[in-house]
Amino acid sequence: MQKQTNLAKNFFLRNRHYLAVFALLNLACGVCIAFVAARVAYTDSPRHTGLIWNLFLAWIPFILAFIAHALSWKKVWIYLIIPVVAFLWLLFFPNAPYMLTDLQDLARGTGYEAPLWYDVIIVVWCSWTGTLLGVISLYLMQDIIIRAFNRWLGWLFVFIISGLSSFGIYLGRFVRLNSWDILQRPTETAMDILGLVIDPSRRLAAFTVAYTMFFLFIYLLLYSFAHMLQEQTARQLDAQISSKESL
Repeated sequence: MQKQTNLAKNFFLRNRHYLAVFALLNLACGVCIAFVAARVAYTDSPRHTGLIWNLFLAWIPFILAFIAHALSWKKVWIYLIIPVVAFLWLLFFPNAPYMLTDLQDLARGTGYEAPLWYDVIIVVWCSWTGTLLGVISLYLMQDIIIRAFNRWLGWLFVFIISGLSSFGIYLGRFVRLNSWDILQRPTETAMDILGLVIDPSRRLAAFTVAYTMFFLFIYLLLYSFAHMLQEQTARQLDAQISSKESL
């Protein structure tokens, strides 16, 4: 019994940050669902209920990335299973950063159903939670590339995925295509996408470039902040070791 307790304690200590992130994301989703449910009960209006479905879609790439990351520690899976998981992840990944575009719903006003500040909290919280799910899933996939190949290829992967996901968000927001269309009617969807690629509109080009830059800013900022904390912790440990050696 003591051995099992120690194993559980060691597992928690080694993975406490992963567990904390997972718990906080679940808590955020729970709060979002509760806020939307309270709005529906108060106003008898289904507005913003679509955000819950979008949150569910944002969880799919996160779960796929977590599975791929867990399997990637065994080299054999990198070339057998992970390519399939990565393909599915790529199909559903745009659903996560897509949620930032839900902020435009605030421009439509709230009428007299609910206070504007309440709708702002709902939309911003849901959008930010979905975006964080995407950022973390991209980080996990990047880590796989870095460990399997090298750091430069990992960062090239981030930049390519950011551009592709921005294009995918455009398809979802303006063309009204979604991830399921590629699986349900691949030929028609591929033709629609090919037509946009061959003859892109100014709106498509402007949106893709602007959103790619914006998402990269978010990703690089959070990435730098996380590593800044790691460096701070390392310096504190070095300081503690130096003080003990001086004694």
